[in-house]
Amino acid sequence: MADLATRTLPLRGFHGGSAAVRLTPAAPASRLSLRAKPDAVEALSTALGLSLPTRPKASVTSGTRHALWLGPDEWLVIDETETDLGSLAAAAGVLHSATDISHRNTAVLVEGPGAAAAINAGCPQDLSLKTFPVGACSRTVFGKAEIVLYRTGETTFRVECWRSFAPYVSGLLAAGAQDAGH
Repeated sequence: MADLATRTLPLRGFHGGSAAVRLTPAAPASRLSLRAKPDAVEALSTALGLSLPTRPKASVTSGTRHALWLGPDEWLVIDETETDLGSLAAAAGVLHSATDISHRNTAVLVEGPGAAAAINAGCPQDLSLKTFPVGACSRTVFGKAEIVLYRTGETTFRVECWRSFAPYVSGLLAAGAQDAGH
């Protein structure tokens, strides 16, 4: 039997937060960077088991699967059960680009009454409920790192980032959480 490398979780052992903000590393998930023209959206939606959103900042959730609109022809699809999303998309039988980014990305869950303030420590985006309601998502910056920000509840966010940026993003989130707790 061949020896296999064991992949460690990028945020293993990460602790952070305050009385106003809880920071938790998200469990491993399947992630698909999906690109397609408008005529392929319906078939891909059927194959993936959810309707790909077609409006800016929109997301769609079906069970443990989320599709986040990142651009007119681009989505981030996340499945919390680690389903093979690439195979599902391939079964659609339409022209598209699907790249498995499950091991490239990781996420931090940011929860609590100070969650928006903690994120705003490094992100200039207006996170008021009126401007960034539950279900809103966007690709944005957090400090010097690119993230995908997804509001999952009134005081709950998912911050997706590349694994290589995870220590930086989680450290800045922890500092923002401390400030939000004062």
